[in-house]
Amino acid sequence: MAEQTAPPESTGAIGAISAGPPGPAPDAPPHKPDAAVVRDALGVGIAVGLSGFAFGVTAAGSGLSLLQICALSLFVFTGASQFALVGALAAGGNPYTAAAGAFFLGVRNAFYGLRLSQLLALPRALRPFAAHWVIDETTAVTVAQPNRRSARIGFTVTGLTLYVLWNLTTLVGAMGAEALGDTEAWGLDAASPAVFLALLAPMLRSTTERVTAGVAVLLALTLLPVLPAGVPVLLSALAAPVVLFLMGRRRRGAATASQKETTEKKGGRDS
Repeated sequence: MAEQTAPPESTGAIGAISAGPPGPAPDAPPHKPDAAVVRDALGVGIAVGLSGFAFGVTAAGSGLSLLQICALSLFVFTGASQFALVGALAAGGNPYTAAAGAFFLGVRNAFYGLRLSQLLALPRALRPFAAHWVIDETTAVTVAQPNRRSARIGFTVTGLTLYVLWNLTTLVGAMGAEALGDTEAWGLDAASPAVFLALLAPMLRSTTERVTAGVAVLLALTLLPVLPAGVPVLLSALAAPVVLFLMGRRRRGAATASQKETTEKKGGRDS
């Protein structure tokens, strides 16, 4: 790519020009090689796409047919929501309760879409198709890119790789589970929570997120013996507003105490 030359810069005197070498504009977006973007996107797509095998095995163990399992991966394509759905069904939960839990878990993708629509700025005709690939992994790769071109490449490669591989491994896992027979005898019923935790753990970066997750787990385990399967998962979502309310009160209290201390010190100096 030919280097763009900057226009002469005035040094204050009319006709004087800068003696420094030309360069890009200060506000030009940073550049990342396309090959590096593709490499990162493929790494995420392949690593996560292989976990579709665990979903296929778990879904088959929960009693779903091969057609139902493949339809979930093809048309729902939100890994955590899919695991939540089949996990609730495997525990004997009501299908409507299981679907409600999966739905509320997948609502986060709508908020991802608001951010990605600004970063990608895709033509209107492509947006409905791109919306199907708005998930945790594609969002993480896209927002990490330095410019729009890299963001589009990252989103496309991650989405395509993950979608194809997830559906293929789902099919293989479901067919393999049918050949193995009882998944609980092989201990494969633990695949769903294990993969779900593996996907969730890296997202818990702040103290608030870790506390919320801990309260949600405690709430779900407490309610599990007394409520129907699937309901504790829904009610554990109450952990988020409770933690946010308590931490908000703590911050306000700390701010009030700091303000009071500052006022007292100021009053002492004035006297």
